[in-house]
Amino acid sequence: MAHSLADYRLFWKQFREHYHTTGAIAPSGRALGAALARYVVQREPPDESPKRVLEVGPGTGAVTAQIVASLGPADSLDMVELNDEFASRLRERFETESSFQHVAARARVLHQRVEELSGTEPYDLVISGLPLNNFSTEDVEQILSVFEQLLRPGGTLSFFQYIGVRPARAAVSGRVERERLRGVGAALHRMLAPHEIRREWVWTNLPPAWVHHVRWSTADAPQ
Repeated sequence: MAHSLADYRLFWKQFREHYHTTGAIAPSGRALGAALARYVVQREPPDESPKRVLEVGPGTGAVTAQIVASLGPADSLDMVELNDEFASRLRERFETESSFQHVAARARVLHQRVEELSGTEPYDLVISGLPLNNFSTEDVEQILSVFEQLLRPGGTLSFFQYIGVRPARAAVSGRVERERLRGVGAALHRMLAPHEIRREWVWTNLPPAWVHHVRWSTADAPQ
């Protein structure tokens, strides 16, 4: 419980200081984490090969905890985290918590932007906690393109959005902000909707969220 309270305090502090890149007042709940980690657990026969998993924007590790509990014995995990204090907290958890320690040799915390990730083998799964609704349309389009490039052909992207956040924010915003939110929504729909394989509603999260699972076809994959 002490760890949970400390993480909530840290998340609230970073939300106040870095709202643009934090985007939430508290870590994701267990149900949301389980939904995001669904395809870490699920293995589609006959493919039993080790999985390479990338988590983007892990924060204090609420979803990471679900991921590490779901990793197979030969799976690996990379985490890209831009926030200094979140990255330090993640490294601390891999050093001190038994549930994280057992995969520490197969896990890396990368303190950088996901756009800077290069020279790596493709990932089987990308799990994103980035607050896309806080970004410009151009940034959202770039990030989604990077996700597609980082995934192997047939790999899966899992990410979440808070239910109703764009309409609610648009209702109390000025024209420029409304146009930005519309642009973000249009970019998400245009780039992801044709490739969505599953959508899950997580009503027990605070606030409620839906989880999107996207799989670009082999034909769509970058050459």
